[in-house]
Amino acid sequence: MNTRAAGIVLAGLSALMLLGPVTTAGADELSEKAVKSFMEYAWSLTPQQFSKPDGSVIVIDKTKKSEVLVPINVARDVIMAGRLSAHAQICDLLDDQISNHRALMRREEVQHKWTPQQLVYISQLHLTTVMLLTGRIKLVEKQGDKEVVVADDKSPVQSCTEEQRKKVKELITAYVAASPKPKAAAASAAPPPGTPAARSGPPTSTGSTNTVTESAADAKK
Repeated sequence: MNTRAAGIVLAGLSALMLLGPVTTAGADELSEKAVKSFMEYAWSLTPQQFSKPDGSVIVIDKTKKSEVLVPINVARDVIMAGRLSAHAQICDLLDDQISNHRALMRREEVQHKWTPQQLVYISQLHLTTVMLLTGRIKLVEKQGDKEVVVADDKSPVQSCTEEQRKKVKELITAYVAASPKPKAAAASAAPPPGTPAARSGPPTSTGSTNTVTESAADAKK
């Protein structure tokens, strides 16, 4: 990645600056160029294959980038969700961080328009955002260019006050509440078969990618 691209993503990081104040606003502050830079970093860190807990494997053809990446507006939403997860990590709200990630993935799964490869990429974009904002990965200079490396120091780059912690928890609680319910929870809350609502209601999950998104979230612990 060249120096100009690195400068763009650093500007994006400034727009996403953590903990101060914590709000859900700010998506419009992240320019298209910054979003694309985050997407490039996530793509560079996306594995060629992802093994699911059931033993099946999702293969990602790195020569078909355009078929795996998602639209800019979707990527921006993913990055902003990643920002909230990064707040949670800094505030030591690990359960909330996982809940936030899973809520994001359910939002995308219920649309039934992403391939398994794209869902892996969406999860990777979220994770890359978290790692960039918390200092788990960083930009380093190598022969005049910039590249992404895993940082040796894994401690959060910022502290979190009790007020900030409370606000982050409130925001994630609201985000999760506004998201589709997990499949099991949705089934238990569904009306009896035969009712109008039961016949017309859409499914809450594709079911095919739950293990992918949950294992990716758990890996962030």
